[in-house]
Amino acid sequence: MQPDPLTGWCHGVTHCPSPNFNARPDGEISLLVIHNISLPPGQFGTGKVNELFLNRLDPAEHPYFAQIAGLTVSAHFLIERDGHVVQFVSCLDRAWHAGASTFCGREGCNDFSIGIELEGTDEQPFTAVQYDRLITLARALRQAYPAISADRVCGHSDIAPGRKTDPGPAFDWSRLAAAGIVHSQRDIGT
Repeated sequence: MQPDPLTGWCHGVTHCPSPNFNARPDGEISLLVIHNISLPPGQFGTGKVNELFLNRLDPAEHPYFAQIAGLTVSAHFLIERDGHVVQFVSCLDRAWHAGASTFCGREGCNDFSIGIELEGTDEQPFTAVQYDRLITLARALRQAYPAISADRVCGHSDIAPGRKTDPGPAFDWSRLAAAGIVHSQRDIGT
């Protein structure tokens, strides 16, 4: 998994371009945000996350889908339970994953971040292969975009406290610390 510096699309992952993106206002890439998602909530391997990010989710198919109908959201990457990695938005563009958010006093984290979704929930452990792929991807992104330092890798809950809880208490930050992706003592500047 290596981002192409000219296109921002990674080699070695599935590309599934989402229409839900726009240009970064300053071109800055200096933050990595980790999320979790499952659709319907708590169900895995349904393909519905892809449909959500592609604006193809059928609101009549599930009561929860009716609640989120009309959302236009995306992330740069999704790591599924089996470790399959899908890229929806070029790293050079702004994906719509963080919403109202603040990092180190700076609002609008979508402007300068890359969003990685893990297929999962706050409460259920993520799979070993998901951590392996996340670490590999995070290393490649940090190499390609050196402004993403170990203290600029965070969870959605860190940049939107009170509004978001993901990646949740089941996420094992110590695995990322052991791999050198984050500091062992996470100090997030929200």
